[in-house]
Amino acid sequence: MTFEYYGTFLCIWQVFTMFGFSRRIRGMKTQWEGRICEIVGELQAEGLIPVFVVPEILVEWTRDERHGEYATNAALVLAKLAHTSPMELANLISGKLSSFEGAVVEVAAPGYINMTLTLDAMTSVVGEVISRGGGYGDNTLGNGTTVNNEFISANPTGPMHLGNGRGGFYGDALSNVLRKVGFTVTSEYYVNDAGEQVMKLGHSVFRDGESVYAGGYIEEIREALSIGDEPDADDARVREVGTKAAAFVLEEYIKKTLDSKMKISFDSFISERKDIVENGFPDRAILTMKDKGLAFEQDGALWLRTTDFGDDKDRVLVKSDGTQTYFATDCGYLLSKIERGSSRLILTLGADHHGYVSRIRAAAKSLGFTGRFDIFILQMVRLVKDGQEVRMSKRAGNVVTIDELVELVGHDVARFFFLMLSLDTHMNFDLGLAEERSEKNPVYYVQYAHARLSSILRKAEEAGLTYDNADMSLLTHPKERGLCRELMSFPELCVEVAETGSVHKLPQYAIRLSDRLHSFYADCRVIDSEHPELSGSRLALVSAIRIVLAETLRLIGVSAPEKM
Repeated sequence: MTFEYYGTFLCIWQVFTMFGFSRRIRGMKTQWEGRICEIVGELQAEGLIPVFVVPEILVEWTRDERHGEYATNAALVLAKLAHTSPMELANLISGKLSSFEGAVVEVAAPGYINMTLTLDAMTSVVGEVISRGGGYGDNTLGNGTTVNNEFISANPTGPMHLGNGRGGFYGDALSNVLRKVGFTVTSEYYVNDAGEQVMKLGHSVFRDGESVYAGGYIEEIREALSIGDEPDADDARVREVGTKAAAFVLEEYIKKTLDSKMKISFDSFISERKDIVENGFPDRAILTMKDKGLAFEQDGALWLRTTDFGDDKDRVLVKSDGTQTYFATDCGYLLSKIERGSSRLILTLGADHHGYVSRIRAAAKSLGFTGRFDIFILQMVRLVKDGQEVRMSKRAGNVVTIDELVELVGHDVARFFFLMLSLDTHMNFDLGLAEERSEKNPVYYVQYAHARLSSILRKAEEAGLTYDNADMSLLTHPKERGLCRELMSFPELCVEVAETGSVHKLPQYAIRLSDRLHSFYADCRVIDSEHPELSGSRLALVSAIRIVLAETLRLIGVSAPEKM
């Protein structure tokens, strides 16, 4: 390869490798990133700047819309490598970038490059959304990659609480987004029905001296299983009753809550006892680790050298008395996921499991898993009203159950509220706001926006107005441009959520889109029989907004009413 083509080749290669496959399908933003990288290669090939390995180039949406739609600090990042000033390099890049179709390019001190889309480029999104419908934002990012998304996995020892709700709604919405961008997803619930919690449940059902769990549901279990007090029950009997009670809790409480209250459908329920332990997965995992020389004996116990994979200390697999640890069972469960062909693993855990992350990553690596493993930690949730914590459970002691919360505020409100904040932030669930049946409540605010859009389209149909063959060049109002900007960002948002797990950005997007819609509606008359062409254009925009807002709500798992 001759030197004059080397720089161009290097940049094009980086678009396909360093930037990764996902960046090539993100739409216009990625096109700009790729074109800038090509331009740097052209400048290198022309001898205007030296050849160097180009670091990642990012094009971002501008925060201030007066500076256009997109901006990049590429010249600031590359100036030192290019042995020139940021402004000079920005001018060199913009000189070639100005011919890139669909935008006006400007340089701003101290070296930013701003790109303002033309009217045609901006409004073309309306037609694209209408033609693709709910499929707008779909892409092949996942390319069929198999994902095992495990979430909730609450012990089958009682009704599900607020933390389960936060993790459950999060995992369900994440699965929706992953499927939208091309992943093959298994939403999985791991039933912990073989550990010490089963013994604790058995003692609680017997109401003996080792009873742990309390609440009205324990009495319901006793009645359903016809269990009386057995203060002298041996361990085998306690485990037998605990196992039956756990199965009852799973079927009569957890699954019913998932179905009727949370509206979450799992693809698989994996029993620790039946699917993992009885099928010998922990034994096989231990054997695999031994064969790899990763397990060692010390003080009569068998250990896994997890420190080889970044853990802070090695972990026990088999205790000195010959019994396997819960960590060994975790290793067996991981092995089952790997053998089922999972290429990407996702695990959502409560805040009390923060120290668990390094060891479970180490276990996966020791078993030979080379795919992507995302572990998300959700922070605690408090139910508050008027600044005071609320305790209202009648069936589970001091625990607030999801059933009680959903019965009080409704499924849509509960789900939307839980998803509005990032998982890594502590959450105060504002019961007072959740009970509001007005636009003060963000869920009703967004749903009202969808209902308003539906109403506009119904009234337009009654007036004989249509958006067939609408002229998008008539959408010149700044509020119309702002709505188009939001529509354009939706596919990128779906990819971002799939790659980072930032599900909270979906309800935030829905609120932002609703804000723009209400502002547009206040300033721009949509149904106007005296100006049918402009009405047609605005009706097309309204139709596109409704499609995207409804799809956003579908991904979140919230209904999109047409009337309110």
